[in-house]
Amino acid sequence: MRFLVSLLTAALLTGCSMSRSVQRELRRSDVLRQHHLGLVIYDPAQQKTRVSYQGDRYFTPASNTKLFSFYAGLCALRDSVPGLQYWLRGDSLIFRGTGDPSLLHPDLPPSRVLEFLKARPEKLFYTAANTENKRFGPGWSWDDYTEYYQPERSPLPIYGNIVRFTSDATRRLYASPRLWGDSLRTDTAVSGIEREAERNLFRHSLYALPAGLEQDVPIRTSPVLTAWLLGEALGKPVEVVDFETKAPWRTVYSIPTDSLYARMMQVSDNMLAEQLMLLYASANQLPLHTPRAIEHAIEQHLADLPDRPLWRDGSGLSRYNLFTPRSIVALLDKIYAKVPQERLFAILAQGGKTGTLKNLFKGEESTFVYAKSGSLSNNYSLSGYLLTRQGRLLYFSFMHNNFVRPATDIRKEVERILTRLHERY
Repeated sequence: MRFLVSLLTAALLTGCSMSRSVQRELRRSDVLRQHHLGLVIYDPAQQKTRVSYQGDRYFTPASNTKLFSFYAGLCALRDSVPGLQYWLRGDSLIFRGTGDPSLLHPDLPPSRVLEFLKARPEKLFYTAANTENKRFGPGWSWDDYTEYYQPERSPLPIYGNIVRFTSDATRRLYASPRLWGDSLRTDTAVSGIEREAERNLFRHSLYALPAGLEQDVPIRTSPVLTAWLLGEALGKPVEVVDFETKAPWRTVYSIPTDSLYARMMQVSDNMLAEQLMLLYASANQLPLHTPRAIEHAIEQHLADLPDRPLWRDGSGLSRYNLFTPRSIVALLDKIYAKVPQERLFAILAQGGKTGTLKNLFKGEESTFVYAKSGSLSNNYSLSGYLLTRQGRLLYFSFMHNNFVRPATDIRKEVERILTRLHERY
């Protein structure tokens, strides 16, 4: 009995000590002095919040939004991604997208959808009648349409809805897929590679581009373009129809879900996160419409969060998103309950090793931070799981908004405070 009392007293004192120590670090930091920040640290073994500094305040999360999309995917998808749905009528195969982004994606495993369509003897017809989505999300920057991180959303992406331009040692420029090479033009007014706003005409500098260049430029999508690109890849025609039926559609599965999750979470791939919310909609028999998917996910799976999230897109590109640190920590608890630790830690970015955390938390022999970062101009967040030297697992959400210092300063200060937490507890 005396030992149990001592143990509980030690745990209580440790919790108080951690709260005082961390909040002292926050108040004394010159780097953190002028902007808005929130930090919550939760001990799941004790089921106690150890630190809460403005944990009930709403912050712009940037790509921490992907944690919500990840959880939605866990709630809706199984081991494999639904690649497309099809319906047979006579000698015709009519198919529609599920939102799956893997078809001929340059950074994902080969999709089984391509081989399925190649092997079919029927005439192929593509329909986009099941989508109600706009190509961009609310609050996205209109002039980022040509940037790699803002591909358009679509029911059946192909090649990741981008063109990948590369240059060799002679600085010759190549396009992948190659058919986009005919859409390249030189332009004295362009310093790199840009796309025209409303058509797939790509302009590049008159001067030699650097050797070893790799640049992704989003395409302007449409059902007709999707059908044409797919037909070129299959070597047979694909026509577009406006078709819908209440009869059951058959499903073809494409790639393992974890390969999609890992790419999305580690390198913070916006396109995959956006498409994941369409996959969620499809799995729940909803039209491919991100707002309806988000509303469904909140009502069905997230209604018990401490603070209702203002969730507007799948990726975090939208500045309309607002979450509280304590709600993100509650979400981390839900994720941890759904996914075995080894699998979860393999999906997330690992401090000092992978993805957006490759250059942070390098000081230790073994990884102690597994998390999701989020960055927009003047905003940085990091939320995830931390292992202490004493073997404790902690959940944390560290959110920063409206700073005017370089983001590198904020990341280094986050690294310093979390590393100190790891070392002391």
